[in-house]
Amino acid sequence: MNLPTRAEDAHAALAAAFNTGDVATVMNLYDVTGVIVPEPGKPVSGKENFEEAIKAILSIKGKMEIKTVYCLQTGNIAVGRSEWNITDGDEVKISAKGIEVMREQADGTWKIVVDHAFGAETNLFA
Repeated sequence: MNLPTRAEDAHAALAAAFNTGDVATVMNLYDVTGVIVPEPGKPVSGKENFEEAIKAILSIKGKMEIKTVYCLQTGNIAVGRSEWNITDGDEVKISAKGIEVMREQADGTWKIVVDHAFGAETNLFA
């Protein structure tokens, strides 16, 4: 799977990667020196922790969909706001509003540096 060449395509690329079910494909979209928050109040960083977080999310069987609410870019940094869910048929297994920070790589592709999957929820304080 190719990395996105525009920041605004990072959400679609992430959903497509998750829907492959392959940990390595998903991990490729992240800068693992950053932070991922796979559940509210539990940020993690580092390659091993990222991989565990990705595996946990992939264990929720179903199809991931991510809607980009907005993506703002300045230079090689962008912030996006997303609404995402994982569904299995008509069943919504998880649904949330996230905030992601992306950074352009030297080759012109974009990786996610900060993924706060629940960062835009109205009742989140941390």
